[in-house]
Parts: sequence; C-alpha cells; structure tokens
Amino acid sequence: MTTSTATAPARRPTRDRHDRQVVRAVVAATFGSTIVWYDLFLYGFAATLVLGRLFFPASDPYAGTLMALGTYAAGFAARPVGALLLGRLGDRIGRRATLIASFLLIALGTLLIGVVPDHDRIGILGGILLGLLRIVQGIGMGGQWAGSVLLPVEWGHRGRRGFIGSVPQLGVPAGLLLAYGSLRLFTLWLGQDAGWRLPFVLGFLLVAVALYVRLGVRETPVFTKLLAERRIEEAPVVTALARQWREVVLTALLRTGQQAPLLLFTAFVVTYATGTLKFAESQVTDYVLIGAAVSLFTVPFWGFLSDLVGRKRLVMAGAVAMLLWSYPYWALLNSGVPVLALAAVVASLAIHDIQAGPQATLIVESFTGRVRYTGASLGYHLASLTTDGPALLVAAALLQAFHTSVAIAVYMGACAVVSLVSAALLRDRRLQDMSVEYDEHPVAVPA
Repeated sequence: MTTSTATAPARRPTRDRHDRQVVRAVVAATFGSTIVWYDLFLYGFAATLVLGRLFFPASDPYAGTLMALGTYAAGFAARPVGALLLGRLGDRIGRRATLIASFLLIALGTLLIGVVPDHDRIGILGGILLGLLRIVQGIGMGGQWAGSVLLPVEWGHRGRRGFIGSVPQLGVPAGLLLAYGSLRLFTLWLGQDAGWRLPFVLGFLLVAVALYVRLGVRETPVFTKLLAERRIEEAPVVTALARQWREVVLTALLRTGQQAPLLLFTAFVVTYATGTLKFAESQVTDYVLIGAAVSLFTVPFWGFLSDLVGRKRLVMAGAVAMLLWSYPYWALLNSGVPVLALAAVVASLAIHDIQAGPQATLIVESFTGRVRYTGASLGYHLASLTTDGPALLVAAALLQAFHTSVAIAVYMGACAVVSLVSAALLRDRRLQDMSVEYDEHPVAVPA
C-alpha cells in the first residue's frame, strides 16, 4: 500500500512529460510536413503555369511546360538519394538530428529557387540552376518524411499510432492550401512573372520556424532504447536491403495508387481544366482549395479509423475506391458543368485520403527499429522514381497522344491496382511493439 502510494506521484510527472513530448512531436512533424508539401505543390503549380514560359521560352508552349515539369521530376529523382544518405544518418545518429539536417537543405533550395534569374537574364543557365536547386530540395525531402512520421509514431501509444501518424499527413492539404493561396495572392498583386517568386521566399521563412519548433522535441524512446542496448546498425542501408528488401519494394509500390492520382488531382487538373476544358484558372484553383480544406478533416478521420479496423485493410479499401473512381472523375470534369467539376475535385481528394491517412503509419510499422528510418525513407521515396516524378509527364504525354482523358483514367486505375496488390502482400504489424526486434519476435504483441 505504501509502495503504490509513493510511486504513483512519481509516475504521473513521467507520464505527463511523455504526453507533452507526444504533442510536441506531432506538432513539429505536422508543421514540418506542411512546409515540405507547400514547397512541392508550389513548384508543381508554378511549373505548369509560368516556369516553362520564363525559363524555356525558345520551346513551343507544350514543350516548355514539359521541360519545366522535367525540373519538377528531377527533384523527385533526387529523393531516393536523400533517403539513402539521410536515412542512414537517421538510424545512426538519431531521428531528431537528421530532421534538422534535412530541413537545412530544403530551406537552402527553397530560398534560391525564389531568386534564380530567368531566361531573359542568364539564358538557359537559369533552367539548369532551377533543376539543380530542385535536386538539392529533393535530397533534403528524401530524408525528411520518415523522420516526420517516426518522431510522433515512436513517441505514441501503439493503440493510437494510426491517428498519430495521420496527423503529419495533414501537411498535404495544409501545404496545398498555403501553396495555391499564396501563389494566387502574389500573382494577382505583382503579376505571374514576378509574383511566383515571393511564395518561395516565404517558404524559406516557414522552414526556419519549423526548425525552431523541432528543436524542442527530444529523441524518440525507441531510438534511445536502441542506443542503450547497443543495437545501432553499422550499415542500415545494406541491412535494410538485405533483411527487409521485400518491405522496401512493397512500400514503394504501395504509394503508386495514392501519389499519382494526388498529383493529377491537384496539379495536372489545373492545366487540363484551363487548357482543354476552358475553365478559368481561379475557378479551378478554388475547387482544389475547397477539396484541400475537406481533407483537413478526412485525413485524420481515416487515420483514426485505421486504429479500429486495421491499416492494411483500410489502405486496400482505399485502393479499390480509387480504381472505381478513376473514370467517373474525368467524366464529371469533362461535363463542363461547374458544380459537377467542383464535386469531382472535392470527392477526388476525400477518396485519396482513404489511403493517405493510414499509409504513413503502415509504412514505418513495416520496418524494425534498427533500420526503420532507412527502410521507410527508401520505400517512400523510391516511389518518386516510379510514380511521383513521372505522373505529370505521363498524364501530359497520354493527353497529347490520345487527345482524351480516358487514357489518363486507365493509367489511374492501373496505379490503384498496384497499390491494392502491394498492400495485400504487406504484413500487418499494427499491434507490434515498435521497440522490439521484428526478426526475433514476428508475432504481434497484444495491446
């Protein structure tokens, strides 16, 4: 009796401190994720509307847009490199320090993109610099995502990991709102040729704030335990590819049916709706912004639901929903009726979120602690080569070749099937203790 009374007050402050760290980790991860997606959407939107004309004016408009989208794809191609370099650091020196390093790279690339001279000032060198800076950003982003999810998930309770891991995914709709909103504001104020630059400078300032927030978060208990037990992996990249290559491949393919449609729903739709369907640009971006606002609620909802029904099962359901939605989406847009186009855009993001909400936690849960940063980074960012980078280029090429959105709908449906099969082949580890070595204890631990 005396013992329990004496220890209760000691446990409460420890639990309170732990809960505060969970909250700080979630806030820091969400804020950081928002900035990364802000930069991504900002560049993608600028590439489809203005960068081709300013940096590649010698080409015809279609070729110029493709060249600008090529620099966009270069950033995605650099992400697996960042995953290799920074993922290794995340498993060797810790999650927190690696996140800081990744954000410094992102901040540098973002600021310089906003001030790089265009073709009228330095010729084709401007386009080359643009591509190089996207590569710098891509390397930083390659090490950022896994840390942003690991930080709150490894601090959180296993029964709430789906919800906790979904909150940083709010960076997608929040970044979309900030990117499109700021770009519209500044281009209306200063015109497209000058107004596109200020949001990138603003992005640099936001990265600085995100860095400050993350400095207040301590290292995760999982990595601290790895240090204490001297289980730090000397070569996490080699070990991840040798011991968990299956998970690396499957988590990369898992993102296909979520990420490719996302880029079509948010970036390509602006070009398609304005160029082919003759919608006003402001009208289409308003639709996307409304859809993003809805996603602020649907993303955490699906993350919460994944704690109840299972992440694997929910991601598979989301892939089926995307497959069924691939043709109706384009049919509604092609109707040319504003209210139907609005319904298509808003519904598309809500359907996308069925996969996006639980996906982050499903990916990081797939890897044992010694190689979790590396494995999750590689899995997530290898999709940059197969999905993120090519998606806009594939859609533009299909439209140019077939002159119909049906070809793009078939592409979306095929991507959804890839995600469905990949999710089905992944192991469900939602009840697994994340601090336990997976190879030694493959059976789930009861909650």
